[in-house]
Amino acid sequence: MTQPKIIQTQTDIPQTIDVTVFDEYGEPMTKQIACERALTVYLNWKEIVTLMTLGARPDMLVLGYLKNQELINDADALDSVIIDWETQSAAVVTAEQNKDIDETLSKKTVTSGCGQGTMFGNVMKKLEDLKLPEHRITQSSLYGLLEALTHHNDTYKAAGAVHGCAVCKGTEILSFVEDIGRHNAVDTLSGEMWLKGETGEDKIFYTTGRLTSEMVIKVAQMGIPVLLSRSGVTQMGYDLAQQLGITMIARAKGHRFQVFNGAKNIEFDVKGESNE
Repeated sequence: MTQPKIIQTQTDIPQTIDVTVFDEYGEPMTKQIACERALTVYLNWKEIVTLMTLGARPDMLVLGYLKNQELINDADALDSVIIDWETQSAAVVTAEQNKDIDETLSKKTVTSGCGQGTMFGNVMKKLEDLKLPEHRITQSSLYGLLEALTHHNDTYKAAGAVHGCAVCKGTEILSFVEDIGRHNAVDTLSGEMWLKGETGEDKIFYTTGRLTSEMVIKVAQMGIPVLLSRSGVTQMGYDLAQQLGITMIARAKGHRFQVFNGAKNIEFDVKGESNE
């Protein structure tokens, strides 16, 4: 796969900054807060969207967003990605232009993605015939993965106010990213997998956020059949997981989890742990 030219200004932008706060007794202390930056995305010089982001991996975020919205379908068509934090812009240029882009942009659904999520109509249409492959996992491997995930979330541990997402295989965390919105984090990992030409049939997707329809759709687009969350599930997220054949596991922390869909794909090989 031909790699696009990626240019980014200010590659060392901070993820947190120090501020002075006062406790309940009026005593000053220094605390960290998460950074939040606007990034306006342009595709072939046409403005697409403005994303609010931590800015951890902006190139992958932008590519994942455009791919998940079906605005770019062929990674080989990518020519360049330019991230300019001075102008708060991301310019993506492709070898061929999407002639249907105006029609696509006109069919937009606002989702629950922390107030800024969107899903275009053509994405919803393509889900009708999608069915993910079964992928079996064990209870013990889930315990191992949840333990491994506790060693991440650096920005959250320092400042809070962010979500974390990871692409995993077995008990191994292949890639982990944090952002102020869970939808940004999943787009970032999607862009990374897309550019590397990786497939998702043997992967697990983890998120600290709730499992909404948007999260289920984006993980399905990545071809990942297992979705794991520390948080809860919405009705539409649940319905879509059933429709698409996604194993949905939520409220997962330590040695506890709840399987909302796909229990037949899990081997419960540890007994008695759920009552601890």
